[in-house]
Amino acid sequence: MSPAPLQCPKPQCRAPLPNGLLNQPDLLPCPKCGTPVQAEVFPALFRVAAPGHGGDLVVVDGESTCFYHPGKKAVRPCEGCGRFVCALCDCELHGQHFCPTCLDIGKRKGKIKSLENHRILHDSIAITLALAPLMVWPITFITAPMAIYWSIRHWNSPRGLIRRGKARYIWAIIFASLEIAGWLIVIFTIFNSHRPSA
Repeated sequence: MSPAPLQCPKPQCRAPLPNGLLNQPDLLPCPKCGTPVQAEVFPALFRVAAPGHGGDLVVVDGESTCFYHPGKKAVRPCEGCGRFVCALCDCELHGQHFCPTCLDIGKRKGKIKSLENHRILHDSIAITLALAPLMVWPITFITAPMAIYWSIRHWNSPRGLIRRGKARYIWAIIFASLEIAGWLIVIFTIFNSHRPSA
């Protein structure tokens, strides 16, 4: 028995989507209405069960069962929580196997690094700490040392999903050092102007 086809999400269309449109990396047009569609499905949708027996789906006495589907045979433990999962619940990601719950938690909390979809751009924070306060000069007394600290502290932190160099850290350190030098000159000038002359 073939699986029920997925349909176009547009309410006026609802045309069945061909299998060639599924699990594609880009949006593809619906064959009937042209609406951009991207559908990802589990491989089990395409699996054809042999008639007459359930194969590895039937649980035999003494075998582990899936945590989520007690009637199905477990194929492996989840590497996140250790729960046994069946072939349907087994989500493979870069050679690691997770259950759907761990995959979802890993995505939301950033615990699975290969699912990372955003990063804190520490180099942008450092350059902002160095340059933004120039509009209000007195604030640089605090932000310039913070920019240097931030640059040094996060020098080896991941800089973003798209690779880029450490130039922003270097510029942040240069601008912050110039601001600190400016403050030292101002403080030295004020100190010398109030010193009594001999």
